[in-house]
Amino acid sequence: MAAPTEIDIEKIIRQRAGKRARFIPKWVFNWLKRFIHQDFINVYLRQGREGVDFCQGAMEYLGVTLNVEGLENVPLDNENTRYIFVSNHPLGAVDGVALGAIIGRATDGRIKYLVNDLLMNLRGLAPLCVPINKMGSQGRNLPAQVQQAFDGDNHVLLFPAGLCSRLIDGEIRDIPWRKFFIKKSQQTGRSVVPVHFIGQNSPRFYRVALWCKRLGLRFNLAQVLLPDEMYRARGKTFTIRFGQPIPASTFDNTRTPAEWSLWVEDRVYEL
Repeated sequence: MAAPTEIDIEKIIRQRAGKRARFIPKWVFNWLKRFIHQDFINVYLRQGREGVDFCQGAMEYLGVTLNVEGLENVPLDNENTRYIFVSNHPLGAVDGVALGAIIGRATDGRIKYLVNDLLMNLRGLAPLCVPINKMGSQGRNLPAQVQQAFDGDNHVLLFPAGLCSRLIDGEIRDIPWRKFFIKKSQQTGRSVVPVHFIGQNSPRFYRVALWCKRLGLRFNLAQVLLPDEMYRARGKTFTIRFGQPIPASTFDNTRTPAEWSLWVEDRVYEL
């Protein structure tokens, strides 16, 4: 077990802001530490758990109950079978860790996430992660480690929306999915497993996200709320539904990759 690493939001921001960090008042850092519940998170991180065990332990620490449906639809007993698990992203934190726990437990740890590189600051989660800054719509210039993940023996889990769900036309739903996973399915022959995670964040989160969009803010302020949304999820129950694998041969030339991506997204919400 590796030495536990704690979250230090001030250090993270100073590293990313560079010289501009000197203009940030100390009280801002202190407020952020309280707002993201840094002490609460670090109490768990000090346990030093890693990988799938980290994900399972996080659910226990938060007191979250997971109702899993349909996992029997996914044949997992063949070591040569490799899937691309694609899920909606309603929560932005708990959903990712929960799926890591469920899929990781069912596959003896054969799971890799494609994640924002910020999550590499969580040493316990890092062994499961393939860091990326942002998936381009064309999947161009992918880091070598991303390609290695698809060429390797692990199953791959990703959230094609990139961002967690928003309130769209009165419905909490992902923004349109990117076609990246369709192209990787076509290239590697991996079947795609649709996953529907049922849950939602607080109304405050969606209000902030909506105003960020209306004001045209480039900074994703809603993302700052996600640790607090995770904290608010304590003691809740969530349902996760797995659909039957969709063979890579399904994604033929009758539709474009973008159209197939939206087709899969619709299948997810039908689960």
